[in-house]
Amino acid sequence: MKENTSEVEYLAYLEEFITENRKNKFLKVLEKRTNHFTVAVEDVFQLHNTSAVMRSCEVFGIQNLHVIEEKFGKSIDKEIAMGAQKWVDVNRYDSNVSCIKSLKEKGYQIIATTPHENDCLLDEFDITKPAAIFFGTERDGLSEEVMNEADGFMKIPMAGFTESLNISVSAAIIIQNIMGRLHKSDLDWHLSEEEMIALRLAWTKNSIKDIKRIEQRYKEINNLV
Repeated sequence: MKENTSEVEYLAYLEEFITENRKNKFLKVLEKRTNHFTVAVEDVFQLHNTSAVMRSCEVFGIQNLHVIEEKFGKSIDKEIAMGAQKWVDVNRYDSNVSCIKSLKEKGYQIIATTPHENDCLLDEFDITKPAAIFFGTERDGLSEEVMNEADGFMKIPMAGFTESLNISVSAAIIIQNIMGRLHKSDLDWHLSEEEMIALRLAWTKNSIKDIKRIEQRYKEINNLV
């Protein structure tokens, strides 16, 4: 598409090829989506855990997931993600440094999920500041690089003998907690109008089977070829 082509006009054209129910569903879901919080997973060895974290992000309303693949390259396990890869933006990095740098430049504080002498319990975590929540590997936890760059540390309170939870379980508990509190707050956590339009456009494209032919037809109609 040319830069001067109106995204709104293009969206209106594409929406003619999906049902009203789907359009309304997109709007309803977008009302609960946010970039106030984001999630990062660091070199998770077991593929299904990364996919399960993505699913939790989608279910509870976090739009962006950041995947660090410094040691273990991987693709999304679609069976576990259950289609979440169509609705969540996955950002990939080949190093911890590049991921942390990018997130800090966007204004996020780095929060490490790990027991630490200066940690806070989940229910005490301050939700007012934009935060990137980092989850580490199943075997070794978060790397020293992430720990050194972290602005804060968070842990889930536990009452049993077991000292840790599987990453996918930990992520689901934490994401549900902070997003539930965020939705009830007076904070300005919603997506911007521009972000909503961009997502509606992407989601609409994902919903149209013959999207390439339809895009080509739109270009021809509007003399964009």
